[in-house]
Amino acid sequence: MAIEMIKAGMQATIQDRGRFGYQKYGVNVNGAMDEGSARVANLLVGNAEDMPVLELTLAGAVLKFTEEHLIAICGGNMSPYMNNAGVAMWQPIVVKKGSILSFAHYVSGCRVYIAIAGGIKIPQVLGSYSTNVRGQLGGYSGRQLRNGDVLEINEVEEKSRSFKLWQKLKSSEGANFSAQLFAMAPEDYVTIRYIPGPEYHLLTPESKRAWMNGTWRIDAQSDRMGYRLQGEALELKENREMISEGTVHGLIQLPANGQPIVLLSDRQTTGGYPRIAVVAAVDIPMFGQLKPGDAIRFVSVTMEEAEHLLLEYEQDMAMLKAAMTLKCSS
Repeated sequence: MAIEMIKAGMQATIQDRGRFGYQKYGVNVNGAMDEGSARVANLLVGNAEDMPVLELTLAGAVLKFTEEHLIAICGGNMSPYMNNAGVAMWQPIVVKKGSILSFAHYVSGCRVYIAIAGGIKIPQVLGSYSTNVRGQLGGYSGRQLRNGDVLEINEVEEKSRSFKLWQKLKSSEGANFSAQLFAMAPEDYVTIRYIPGPEYHLLTPESKRAWMNGTWRIDAQSDRMGYRLQGEALELKENREMISEGTVHGLIQLPANGQPIVLLSDRQTTGGYPRIAVVAAVDIPMFGQLKPGDAIRFVSVTMEEAEHLLLEYEQDMAMLKAAMTLKCSS
């Protein structure tokens, strides 16, 4: 069982939920930029949430399935077509042998995730399937996917949830089951919630107002390592020498030019810029669907509020997992 990358598109990699426990050795965490969409895609095909998925950026990718497969497409809407006919997102789909999946044009979002029942057959490196392009490890030979690459897919065991779901869908039972509640609706701007960081108090009063009331746009010089924000330059009340410390997902640093940087999946392991904020964990996946030029407004929340939001999010994810378990066993 295999999938051929006829066209890899702009930036295609294999990702999972990240590589943890090695930052102290200088190894990046990596992982899906929109972890929520990757997890949902895996659940929809009966996989464990941390199985490797395809992460495709914008439109242009074309895939060929050499055998019949059970897949789910989640994340941004890049107009997926199967054999030149529109195909549904956010639900499990049985793909026939020889089918061609293509992504025609951008509608909303930035990245799409494809999970395949059984998972992509690659070895774990330091406990993760994720691609570390800078370190050239994990994923598919430690690099972005290229035209002509062939991805081997693990066989699906007959006792697995994936196999039972596959058979139900082939007999047309429950073919319209979806998880649309996790889709991000397009807006003029996206509201991101944050917790003030350790050096937030060093911002001047004018900069605090600019940060909280301004509209920030994603700079073109942004990537999986970090998103640079364009807006009114922020200033500190005093210059302070910073000792480099470990970074966390969603940390917002303020470099000397006054334009904040949001650290994301491929972030460096340490940093020494002032830490003015940390994105609430529940909102970090939104950055995976933002592209250069998209607008953001920030809203402050307390640590307790951020924890409550994350618990609600994880409860929704748990409900989806329970629903898929019931569907596979009924």
